[in-house]
Amino acid sequence: MNTIIKTAIITGGGSGVGRAAAIALSDAYNLVLVGRRIETLQETVQEMSSTVSSTLLVPADLSDPDSIGEVFRRTQDQFGRLDVLFNNAGTGAPPGVLLEDLTLDQWQTVVNVNLTAAFLCTQAAFRMMKSQNPRGGRIINNGSISAHTPRPDSAPYTTTKHAMTGLTKSTALDGRKYDIACGQIDIGNAETPMTARMKAGVAQPNGTTEIEPTMDASNVGSAVRYMADLPLDANALFMTVMATKMPYVGRG
Repeated sequence: MNTIIKTAIITGGGSGVGRAAAIALSDAYNLVLVGRRIETLQETVQEMSSTVSSTLLVPADLSDPDSIGEVFRRTQDQFGRLDVLFNNAGTGAPPGVLLEDLTLDQWQTVVNVNLTAAFLCTQAAFRMMKSQNPRGGRIINNGSISAHTPRPDSAPYTTTKHAMTGLTKSTALDGRKYDIACGQIDIGNAETPMTARMKAGVAQPNGTTEIEPTMDASNVGSAVRYMADLPLDANALFMTVMATKMPYVGRG
């Protein structure tokens, strides 16, 4: 009896959390790694300690719907099915820009990548997952701590991450009839290129600047692997993985 090797798409797979997730899944899943630059995707592959499956690298601009369509067409052609989608790619407005000074282009850039792309990827995943045999699959959304609590001067990023929670709930509900599960992982201060600035100090709500504790991104990879491996009759709807001492719970 042939065992089906599951296939996972990871957006933002060239660095940070996406790379950590790819490393965590690489010994058991066919992987489709999506990112802006082929060089960083190749670096992710080099860091995978062991692979028993295949990896497809797809450079793509997720703000372009045609690029998203190409990701899923190539996944279908290469592997014939999709079992896990990790909507991980994200961006923020330039740091230090006040809410009242944000341009419409800066706002829309963040919305297009963080929210609209995740929706379009979810749509494409639904179409594959509901028609394949065995039917169904799992979608995991990167919500971030900002899905709950904003940082100063982060309106575009925070708004999209709050919206991601709504997308997660709607996807979880609408996916039931197709055996599609959806959950959200909210990550706090994983050590990645995006959080490197925390070592020099980041703005706090009280107007001070403080160095914040971080955690190794491999902890997030392990959490994504746990969510991905769940049977489809079980779902981790929301999971928070954070640096223990970061100023998030209560007043820090």
